[in-house]
Amino acid sequence: MASFDQAMAKQQSRDGVVAGTKAAGLAAIVTAIPTVAIGRMPLGRANLNYTAQALIISTVAGAAYFIVADKTILASARRNSFKNNEARN
Repeated sequence: MASFDQAMAKQQSRDGVVAGTKAAGLAAIVTAIPTVAIGRMPLGRANLNYTAQALIISTVAGAAYFIVADKTILASARRNSFKNNEARN
């Protein structure tokens, strides 16, 4: 029983990593386009150097990764918890 639970936990973690990576990639692209465009304008050029642009993009991508991965893992754990609870009753 323990090996089945471990395998299920690994699968849930893997699913969370895949979903988080997809979300991070999408968030990076969606954030990069307006950030780079604003960096080309005169006001943006004066206030957003390349480091600031990279920091904005990577922060959004990192946040998207952790939020989506956490929500995916918790949702699958909750779903499996309800299945195990129904099986016991």
